[in-house]
This record gives sequence, C-alpha cells and structure tokens, in this order.
Amino acid sequence: MKNYGFIRIASACPLGRVGDVMYNTTEICNLIDQAVNQQVSLLVFPELSISSYTCGDLLLTSAMKNGVEQAISTIQQHTLEKPITVFVGAPIYENAKLYNCAVVISSGEIKGVIPKTHLPNHGEFYEQRWFDSAKDFCGDSTMLCGETIPMGTDLLFTMEEAVIAAEICEDMWVDAPPSIDHAKAGANIICNLSASNAVIGKQNYRRMLVKQRSFSSHCAYVFSSAGICESTTDTLYSGHLLIGENGNILADASQMEFENLLLTADVDLERLSCDRLKSTTFHLSKSYRSIPLNHKICSIDQLQRHISQTPFIPASKQNKSERMEEIYHIQALGLAKRLRHTGLKHPVIGISGGLDSTLALLVTVRAMDKLGWDRKNILGITMPGFGTTGRTNSNSKKLMDALGITSKEIDITQACRKHFEDIGHDPSIHDVTYENVQARERTQILLDIANKHGGLVVGTGDLSELALGWATYAGDHISMYGVNAGVPKTLVRHIVAWTGEQMGGEIQKILEDILDTPVSPELLPADKDGKIAQKTEEIIGDYILHDFFLYYFVRFGFTFDKIYYLAKHAFGDTYPKEQIVKCLTTFGKRFFAQQFKRSCLPDGPKIGSVTLSPRADWRMPSDACAALWMQDFDQMD
Repeated sequence: MKNYGFIRIASACPLGRVGDVMYNTTEICNLIDQAVNQQVSLLVFPELSISSYTCGDLLLTSAMKNGVEQAISTIQQHTLEKPITVFVGAPIYENAKLYNCAVVISSGEIKGVIPKTHLPNHGEFYEQRWFDSAKDFCGDSTMLCGETIPMGTDLLFTMEEAVIAAEICEDMWVDAPPSIDHAKAGANIICNLSASNAVIGKQNYRRMLVKQRSFSSHCAYVFSSAGICESTTDTLYSGHLLIGENGNILADASQMEFENLLLTADVDLERLSCDRLKSTTFHLSKSYRSIPLNHKICSIDQLQRHISQTPFIPASKQNKSERMEEIYHIQALGLAKRLRHTGLKHPVIGISGGLDSTLALLVTVRAMDKLGWDRKNILGITMPGFGTTGRTNSNSKKLMDALGITSKEIDITQACRKHFEDIGHDPSIHDVTYENVQARERTQILLDIANKHGGLVVGTGDLSELALGWATYAGDHISMYGVNAGVPKTLVRHIVAWTGEQMGGEIQKILEDILDTPVSPELLPADKDGKIAQKTEEIIGDYILHDFFLYYFVRFGFTFDKIYYLAKHAFGDTYPKEQIVKCLTTFGKRFFAQQFKRSCLPDGPKIGSVTLSPRADWRMPSDACAALWMQDFDQMD
C-alpha cells in the first residue's frame, strides 16, 4: 500500500511509578504494542521515562544504574521484529558522569543515545545537581547493554524519507535550540522528550513553542511530557503530548486520568520537503552522523489526519472573519494604490450579477471609500447579451443602486449580430466563436469607456478561472487591474457572504440571491423558462474540487495520484470516485493547456500562498506538457 509521503508517529505518556524501573518498563512495552497495532512507525516517550524524572538523588545509585540498563535491554528485546522505532528517556552513565538522554531503539537494536544539552537549574528544576551537559561529553559513543552505541547530539536516524533527530525538554525553550542545527543537517522530524510541569498558562506556551519550532524549521515536532504519576512533592507534571507540523498542531492531548496515553498523527513528509525546497533561506549546513533504522515506514490503512475540503477557507468562525477582512483589505488597498498612482478617478467595471463581478465591485467601493473619492465616480456597466437572464440583470442593477455608484446599461446583442455578419458566422451555431464574440465585445466596451472618461478597467476574473483558463483570451481575460486574481472561487463566495453580513439590510438580501445563483458566463441563450442554461460547474466540474486540486498542486507540487488520494479522504462519500477522477483530469489538462493566458496576465494583488502571476510565484512555459505529472493517474483505483 502506498503511503504518499505520510508517516504515522506517536507521542506517549506511560502510567509510571517514581523509581520503579521494571514497572515503568512494562508500561512502556504495553504502549509499544499499542502503537504497533496502530501502524505507528515512530514512538516518543517522556524525559527519563524509564527511571521517572523525579527520582532526585536516587539517580546516583548503583541500583538505578543497573536497573536502567536492564530496562533498556528489555525494551530492546520487546521491539525485536516489530516495525517501530522508539525514543525513550533514560539516565545514561558514561565515564563516571551521568547524562539525561534519549535512547533510540529500532526493531530490537539500540541505534543511538542523545544527551541533553541545556540543564535547567532554577525554580523547581535543578538538574545540574545530577547531570552533565552534552557540551561536556567528549566522546562519540557509549557502552550500553554490552554494545558500543553512537552517542552525541550530532545523530540523525533515517527511515526512507524520514530523517529524525532529538532534543530534550529545556533544549526547546532556549533561544538557540539544538533542533535548529538538527534541521539544518536534514532532520525533518524532531523528537522532544520532556518533563514539563502543569502550571497556569504553560500549556498554551508549549503549543506556541511547538508551532514555532516546527514552522521555522519546516519540520514535524513530536513533544512528550512526563505525566501525573511523577512525584507531586513540589509540582504536578503535565503529561502534555503534542505533534506539530510546519506551524500547525496536528494532535494535542494531556494525561488527565491514571491510565496510559497514546497520541498519534500522520505527518506529511512530502509536504515538509516541498516547503524546504521552496524556501531559499533554508540551508543545509551541518555535518551529522547518519544512522539507518531497522525498518521501513509502516503502511497506513486509513489516514488519521483532517484534510479540509476547502483549504483556502479557515475552519474557525473567528479566524474566518479575520481572514475575510484581511483579504478584502489587501484587494481594496491594491486597487486604491493603482488608482492613486495613475490619477484615474473613474474605475470602470462590468457588472453581470455573478459572484466575481460582485466581489470586484464591493472591493472597488471600499477602495474609493479609502481614498475619500465619490462612489459616483465608479462606472458600473451592465451589458446584457444572448444568455443574460432577468435574475442576474436585475441583481446587477439593484446592487449598483444600493451601493450608490453610476450605472449604465449597454445591450451588446446588436453589435454581436453585426460582428457575426462581418466574420461570416452563423448565429444559430452556438459554438466557442458565438460565446467569445460576446466576451470580447464587452471588454472592448469597458476599455473604450475607460478611455472616454479617463478611467481604469477593473478585472473581475478569479484565481480558479485563471487556473482552468476559464476566460476568453483578450475578452474577460483582459483588464487594467485584476482585483480577484489571487482569490479562488470558493473564497470569492465566502468573502461575498461575509460582506453581506457586515453590510446587512437590502445589500445583504441582494448578495444572498447572487450567492444562490448558479455560476455561469451566460453566453448561451437561456432555457425556455428564462433561466440560466449554461452552468459552468456542469461543464468543467465543481469549483470546490478544482480549488482543492489547485491548492495541492501549486502549493505543494503533489502528484495527481496523491491529490486524488487526499481528495478521496477529504470528501468521503460526497463525490463518487469517478467524478473526482473526471474533474481532476479536466483540471490537469486545462491547467497545462491554458498557461498562455496566464503568461500575459494583468496586474493584481497576491492574496495567499497560491497565486499564478507570471511575474511573481508561478513561472511556467506556455507549451509545457502535462504527461509527466499525469502519468500515474490511470493507475488510481
């Protein structure tokens, strides 16, 4: 089974006893079995989980030394022939010194030992009483369970695409954590074995640190803290488990009951690799020892990861509102700057009663308000043609009136009929010529009105249409500034809805009806009931799917078979597999075939991480072939 770059990792907090090494080892082995059953490839335990963190001076006894080595041997034997790598915390005695370490055990073999670098000696923590820092370790190995084992902070453990390193507790909290060097050496998964106490506010701070560390290093970060079974003489330990990926928390739990806790998440290594590839400021610069692990990444039956159906839309209501305001602000300020720079005080915009021109008009109104210019300077032009319905025409007029702009209607049917006659086209043939004549006639009108009034044509086309080439070349493809160029169709819908909620009243009612109107260029005659006959999503597929494909193809460069895999997981039974395949095939063919339209794209503001401007984020030859990217597509189930 293909994992598409995913690896299942886990953070664990065992139910332990202070100083009871054999009991702790039994619980650790129980959690290992549980993780193996859940197809976990990498499992991280807390700091000093074998001995327990709060042993104090008991750490300096011979009994503890012998018990820890026996425990490591037991775990080593327990993982034999199991496809799992374990990072477990233990005190390691080397050359009459004691080190707070992560011991790495992979399928029955001890692979390495990583000592802690930064030892806290403040408040309730006074580790320097017992431990030496990794900075003071002069060797490169240690004797453990009768074997010479690599030891040091310069160890990387490799498992196919996974490159794993570790730091311990306080190492994460300092200004220059070891994980920075680990990532620069190539690590894409950082493990943190911790004993972090439960005090007010610290839980959120841990989340923030995991987000920050995983984001700045473009890596996954696995955090495991000692829990409630540590000594409570002076403090309670949190049992906080976190798994982060590139600035996001994938999984988060705390040990609240007296039972073992296992937290799993599926990390996308390919996604991390893509971010590192695109970041020209991320440099691999450190020389580390590389240690292969004893097994491959486990196959995953069912992905344990939330994949949003709408990756351009924030999930929470609060974040969504903030994001809508931010996008609206960027669009409006971009247009305001262009108007101010050119000195053109008459924005000219074609209003169709559809979503895109509605958003462009709302943005234009806000831009004029920000400049302190009269809204009457906005020239909104409705241009009914052969496919215009009464609903869209009425909504366009009502919206312009409600917003207080100058409006004008110019019927294009006569001009188009004359043009059909001039080029010898039979108007009863409703082909691409029939459609594009109307689109180009509208653009000509807008450009000429802009010349006449000293104005600037505001483009209405969105990012999804640019990706699919769903625009008439030299028709609606052309403008003097495209305010929606960075906004995908699913996001256009959300911004228009949000704006309606902000404005309320009659404007909200108009916007709600526009939102309820099928997406259509209205270039073919209406049906016998006067309703829209040409519905875009019935022709090319649903925009929610196309935006999903666009995000994962442009943002991360995923193969089409992986995008299909993610789509099946995200949409479940919403779409039949055949419909996803058909829509993705359409996306791939059109994306490559229509690059020539994007190569001469008008200016417009970048909104998010996905944009197709040929001058900024997306450079692609217009005659590039799609074969390589779609070659595995026919193998999808």
